[in-house]
Amino acid sequence: MVAGKVKKPGKRGRKPAKIDLKAKLERSRQSARECRARKKLRYQYLEELVSSKERAICALREEMDMYKQWCLAMDQGKIPSEIKALLTGDEQKAPQSSSNKIPKNSKFCVDV
Repeated sequence: MVAGKVKKPGKRGRKPAKIDLKAKLERSRQSARECRARKKLRYQYLEELVSSKERAICALREEMDMYKQWCLAMDQGKIPSEIKALLTGDEQKAPQSSSNKIPKNSKFCVDV
């Protein structure tokens, strides 16, 4: 007994409102649908992000292989035509399609 009030045994707090069971189930289903849709969008975004990063990595590997080939050629006393074009300022003559000289490392670069 607290301050003249008789305390009833039982649960504390607010009593749950009488909610129609069918409406509650439908809200739960709708919430689950929305959650799955958000999850699907999140995974699509992450897959696109991974794909773009893989393409960037592949392009950088090819560029690195090109520079390695240039270094090997210069170690042998040869100056690659691309470097000559860069040094003389003839960027028109320096084709970027010189990747045919570079062996593609298919183990790391897979076209997606």
